[in-house]
Amino acid sequence: MSRLSVLIQSLALLGASPALAACPIELAVYGEREQAAEIDFRPTMGSATTTNTFKMVVGKDVMLDGVVLWSGDAARPHGSLMHQCPEGDVTGGELAACTVWEGVIYTADAKGAVDLLPNERKDAPATLIFPDLAGQLGRSAIHDKLPKLPWDVFALKGCQE
Repeated sequence: MSRLSVLIQSLALLGASPALAACPIELAVYGEREQAAEIDFRPTMGSATTTNTFKMVVGKDVMLDGVVLWSGDAARPHGSLMHQCPEGDVTGGELAACTVWEGVIYTADAKGAVDLLPNERKDAPATLIFPDLAGQLGRSAIHDKLPKLPWDVFALKGCQE
């Protein structure tokens, strides 16, 4: 059985409770099985280019800023996690230096159907998949600040008010 098949089957077991199903993605809170990281989505405040924003806390002290932009070539939610990026006008090199993860963000429902991360004002999916999150964080400049690497799969655990 392939690794992807095993992942999809395990995702099918991670269903969200019906009370969480009505949570909009911009208020969703997610956690992963290693309890090494948590994600809190935030409203984008009407950004023309950013479709989702979130914070990921890894361990107790490392705060990562997450943004999602839909790519134009093959419409996909391209996510980036950044650590302590400079404010204001930044160069491509400065942005690359503070980016610790990049990739397409996938979702899965309780039946294991895989899809793409929705824009704001849509219901929060039961599960998020950040492909190679642990691998990229482990190879990043902040790897020595992380007490434990998170798993790549996050389950919906709550909704902010």
